[in-house]
Order: sequence, then structure tokens, then C-alpha cells
Amino acid sequence: MEPPLLDENEQNLFANPAADPRKMRRIIAEDPEWSLATVPRLIDICVKHIVNNFADNPLLDELKPKHKEKVLEALATDLPLKITAPLVSDEGYWKRCCKSRWSVCDTDQYGDSWKRMFFERNMEDLIENYVPESTELSDITETLELSKDFIKRLRIRQLLPQIKDVSSGLPQEDEVSDQGSDNGTDDSLDHFDFGLIINKLPNLAELSITYGVRNCGMNFEWSLFEFTQKDCSLLAKAVKSCTHLQILRLQRCQIEDEKARLIISHLLDHPGLRVLDLSHNRIGDKTGRAVGKLLSVNKILEEVNLCDNTIQAEGASAIAFSLKKNSTLQTLNLKLNRIGDEGGRNICQALMKTSTLLHIDLSSNGLGEHVAANLAEVLSHNQSLEHIIISCNKLGVAGGRVLQEGLENNRVLKTFDLRLTEISQQSEHSIMNVIKSNKEKDNNSISV
Repeated sequence: MEPPLLDENEQNLFANPAADPRKMRRIIAEDPEWSLATVPRLIDICVKHIVNNFADNPLLDELKPKHKEKVLEALATDLPLKITAPLVSDEGYWKRCCKSRWSVCDTDQYGDSWKRMFFERNMEDLIENYVPESTELSDITETLELSKDFIKRLRIRQLLPQIKDVSSGLPQEDEVSDQGSDNGTDDSLDHFDFGLIINKLPNLAELSITYGVRNCGMNFEWSLFEFTQKDCSLLAKAVKSCTHLQILRLQRCQIEDEKARLIISHLLDHPGLRVLDLSHNRIGDKTGRAVGKLLSVNKILEEVNLCDNTIQAEGASAIAFSLKKNSTLQTLNLKLNRIGDEGGRNICQALMKTSTLLHIDLSSNGLGEHVAANLAEVLSHNQSLEHIIISCNKLGVAGGRVLQEGLENNRVLKTFDLRLTEISQQSEHSIMNVIKSNKEKDNNSISV
């Protein structure tokens, strides 16, 4: 009698007894987290141990490169800076630190360095949230010691004033009248003293500051945006002592002539300053004369921005007089001032004698047809100016024709902004054709 035939499942059970759960040996673990998964490798256990204890026992340079990479990938981004700053140079780690704190991160503005971005923005946050006489200065000084080698630029977008002390007799918020607030007559409140840090940053090349409070909302008072005399004095001394500073920007600080002149007086013999930006303030002719003096004595200044101020003919004339002697300035921005025809005429006379200026902006200055004639003469003789912005001035149809004639023999101008100048379309079209031709010739010469 033949044995009964077995189906496929029964054949598998005979061939592999372990496949039958009834015959397989079973192990019940007392640890509920125990599983049948493969036991982790010893190297993974060691890496995990190093990461978990990094704050107490930082171990990195002693590891092999492949193990070091695993540790850096797993390190927490909130470790104390006193541990990570001197030890971690890996850009991947600092990239994770930046993205964990800020939603927008662009390394193009930081020399493609994530570590530099982190330390610069971290220091900026500390300064912007510092309240005089309330915030512990030790937080800034400790971070400064760890960050000093990585900071090349500081852009401070706000500075908080000292908190008002009601017991000292300063007016309370409810007691400040609307008229007093509008006129800015509240008591002066001082801000962060940059002299405490600026000399401790050996690589600082650019300093940009705005004295004011962001997002103040209904708590607005003019005192929140006041650049006090004490602030001015401290900043001027700090900038003068920072001989490696190359760019100084003080925008939207409500700076007036007296304070601007004090700052400029400390910059007369500065050995490194190349860019001075005092745009969007309240400076006038006195500051214009001070800038003229700076241009006369400074031998390395390349850019001056005085946009959106109240400089008139006298201040512009002083700048023009110094411009004739200056041999380093490349960019001059006088946009949104009040220099008028007299100031514009003097600027044009200076442009006839300068050979280094490449870019000038005279837009929105109340210039008329007479200045167009002077500018046309500049276009005929000046062989250095490449960019001219003269928009929002009433040059008129006659002024457009004069400019068109003056530009016929010009071969260097590449930008000529004539928007809202009331010149004819025919003149504008002819001028733009010349500009286009100059650009094409320049591009061809570069390609050759």
C-alpha cells in the first residue's frame, strides 16, 4: 500500500521543522522593548554614547574621520557654544544649527560659511535684544569671546532703549502728551555701547546700525527712535578706535547735523574706512561741509551715501569743491535731497575734473533745464562716469535735447536713468540707443 501523498505545506514542515510554530522553541522576553532585531554594532553603540555625553565629555578630534562624521550628524544643535565653537568646524553641523533657529538662511551674504552666519546672527540677536541696565552684559561678553574670530559683519536692525524709571521722575507712558511725542521732546534714553565689543572683534569689516525699535506697534514714541548725544559720542569713539573697519552704515537713525559732524570728525584720519552711509537721516548743509572735508583728507574712501536727507545747495557745493581734489571716490549718492540748480551746477563742474567717480545719483533734487546743459557738457568730456541716475527732476524737453547732443560722443556711459524728467520720447529713445551701443561694445571688449 502506497503512503498517502502530502501537500506542499506538509512537505515544507517535514523539510523544515522550525517552520511549524508548534514545534519551534519560543523565547518570551521579560523586557517589553526586547525584539528579535539584530543587535546593534559596537561602533554604533559607542557613537551614541559619545553623542549623549558630548556636553560633559566632548570627544571629536580623537575619532577616525568616518566615526567623526557619524557623531557630527547626530549632535544636538542646542549644545553650549563654549563646547562647540572651538571644537566643531564642520559646516554641516552649523547648517543644522542655523536652520533650527532661523527660517530664512542665505550663506551668499556670509561668504558661503554656515558657521560665520550662525555667530554673526547670534551676536546680532543678543545686541538687538539688550536692554541697558536690565540685561546682563555677561551674556554678550561670554559669547563675544567665543565668536570674535568668526564675525566679519554686524547688521543691527534695532536697539532697545533703557527702561523708564518712574521713581526717578521720568514721565510714565500715559503721562506723555501726544504733542510731546510728536515733537520728540521726551527724555533721552541711551542704548547699547558698541565700544564694549568693537575692539574685541579683530575681523570686523562692516558695521550697520539702526537706532530704533522694530514692531513697536501701539507703544510708539519718538524716544524709541532717538539717537542721543551720549550714543553719538560713544559710537564715534568706538568707530575711531576700530582701525580695521571698512564699511560704516548709520541708516534711519534720526541723525542731525551736530551728531553727524561729531562722527565724521572721528573719521578724518581713519586708516581703513571705504564706505560711509548716512542715508535716511536728518542731516543738512553743515554735514555736507563735513563730508567735503572728509573727502579732502581721506585717501581711500570709495563710496558716500547721503540719500534722503535735507542737503541743499551750500552742502552740495562743499562736496563738489572737495570732489575736484579727490582721487578715490567711485560712488556718490545724493538722491532725495534739495540741492537745486545751484548745487547741481556745482556738482557738474566737479564732474568735469574728476576721473575716478563711476556712479552718481542726483535723482529727486529739484534740478531743472539749466543743470541739463551742465550735465551735457560733462557727458562730452568725462571719460570715467559709467552710471548716472537723474530721474524725478524737471529737465524738460529742451534739457532732453541738450543731453542727447552731449551724449553723441560718449563711449563709456552704461546706465542713464531719465525716468520722470519730462524729456521727449524721441530724446529718450536716442539716448537709450547710445547707452545700448556702449554696453555692447563693452561686452565685446570683455569677451575678446
